[in-house]
Amino acid sequence: MLVRRRLAGAGAVIALVAVMAPWVTGSAQAQGAKVLRAGVTQDLDSLNPFITITRIGTELTRLNYEFLTTYDPKDFHPVPGLAEKWETSADKLTWTFTIRSGGKWSDGQPITAQDAAFTFSKMMTDKDAATANGNFVQGWDSVSAPDDRTLVIRTKQPRSTMLALDVPIVPKHVWEKVTDFKAEPPLPLVGSGPFITQDYKASQFIKLKANKDYWRGAPKVDGVDFVYYKNVDAEVQALQKGDIDVVNRLVPAQYDALKKDPNVKLNTGPGRRFNEVLINPGATSADDKPIGDGNPALKDVQLRKAISLAIDSRALVDRVWGGYAQEAAGYIPPGFSEFHLPERKKFDPAEANRMLDAAGYAKGADGVRADKQGKPLKLRLLGHAGTNLDEQASKYVTSWLRDIGIAVEPQMVADQKVNDATTGANFDLAVSGWSANPDPDYVLSLQTCGARPNADGKGATPDSFLCDPEYDRLYNEQLAETDRGKRVEIVKRMQQVLADRATLVILGYDNPLEAYRADRWAPFQTQPADGGVILNQQGYWGIYSATPGKSTGVPDGQGTGAAEESNTGLIIGLVVAGVVVVGGVVWLVGRSRRRGAADERE
Repeated sequence: MLVRRRLAGAGAVIALVAVMAPWVTGSAQAQGAKVLRAGVTQDLDSLNPFITITRIGTELTRLNYEFLTTYDPKDFHPVPGLAEKWETSADKLTWTFTIRSGGKWSDGQPITAQDAAFTFSKMMTDKDAATANGNFVQGWDSVSAPDDRTLVIRTKQPRSTMLALDVPIVPKHVWEKVTDFKAEPPLPLVGSGPFITQDYKASQFIKLKANKDYWRGAPKVDGVDFVYYKNVDAEVQALQKGDIDVVNRLVPAQYDALKKDPNVKLNTGPGRRFNEVLINPGATSADDKPIGDGNPALKDVQLRKAISLAIDSRALVDRVWGGYAQEAAGYIPPGFSEFHLPERKKFDPAEANRMLDAAGYAKGADGVRADKQGKPLKLRLLGHAGTNLDEQASKYVTSWLRDIGIAVEPQMVADQKVNDATTGANFDLAVSGWSANPDPDYVLSLQTCGARPNADGKGATPDSFLCDPEYDRLYNEQLAETDRGKRVEIVKRMQQVLADRATLVILGYDNPLEAYRADRWAPFQTQPADGGVILNQQGYWGIYSATPGKSTGVPDGQGTGAAEESNTGLIIGLVVAGVVVVGGVVWLVGRSRRRGAADERE
């Protein structure tokens, strides 16, 4: 799920007094409950599993709902989830999944193949239900449940992603009554995962209760509280005071400072996230009509390539990420080395200047070039206020582009404004990013023509607004290619096409920086097992493994697993537009956010 899908830098920061944390956590302690408390600073777009695309939203989804299959915590290979086994026909067009027996939803109703068939069928027929993960059902012919334990999926062509269906299965008996799939579900949620969301208060907390009937076994804690803070500094202070137990997305200075705290263990590992600057190439909607207000000069690929050459990824790794990152190369992060294109992005401002001179962008007396219409070449750079990467990188990018004769105006605004602007193509440049999955199909799909929204900026999940026939052809080829080696080569060619079209510039791949109270908690299960991370996994293993106790023998800054994912479970910033009553249950009808904040996209 992109993991909003794309970006993942920190989202808009909601002001909240940090004093609320002791109030929330103190209540749990007073009752003697064993509760894991995680700090959070970012908005959640939705609790609706069909539309949430942010990093925090997808983490909550993984905790609440089991998928057909999931990724092993040790090395990311597919392992059983709701489906205990599966088989495919010789022509690879029919997949049969056997749903494990005895499973129950959190309201006590049995889990059956009918639930899975309903989930996928709804995504195939309802555009809103396909918002977050519609790419996974692309090219499917039919879905059926001939009995309660058998799910049959038939596809029009072979599909390489059938064991990587990053789709939460929802209870049919709850969702079949829903008519608006943008609506917010009532609480408590009805789920099948290790934890079930019970309550939340916007910008304050979100509370989950352990699912004692979870098929892998009940969690070792009674629940999980995600507690809101106004910024990461407040989170770190709360961690040191003991008000919370675990934090992630630390900045390097905070991470290094915590090395001196004897009660805190640090953890980091290669992230699965790429950070980028989007370049509006002259965006069009799904019906090929111009959309947004991007500077028309950016339709020139030579100008876009010059911008890419002017950006110094090595400097960002050293100066913004403090060395806790890897230099920019291919679109797929190096944490997934098989699909990663290793050639590093070039930094050559001299060549960028030569290209712009040759293309006719003459410099004026003030050093700013003129576009083809003789207007000063001035661009807006959109970013998320309060996000370390956005605020720091925007200063460097502004300076680097000035060196090649392009004036840049940084605009750091609230998450929702960035979301609306980038989804509606109302930007020139924008800081963004996504967390990739072990299977790259989701992030690859974000660059296809089919990812473009409607004229109103809704109905799909675009990234850079690329719409390129060669890229789309290669995308369809990799989706149908079941030979792993051949598919890898196609995916690498796709990344080269992206670099050639220059609708985005990879900035680098930051390593998630995490810390937890080692005087209270045993080591967490990381993903992958060797050098991985605790939170934002491609699964629920880190939080599910939470065990009260103490961590000993684990050196500071070293963990047991790795890979950053799509979103950290946290709290909800929800804009409610109305209320709908379905079957006696109140559903909040909210405005769905198609695009997550740079730090939040899965």
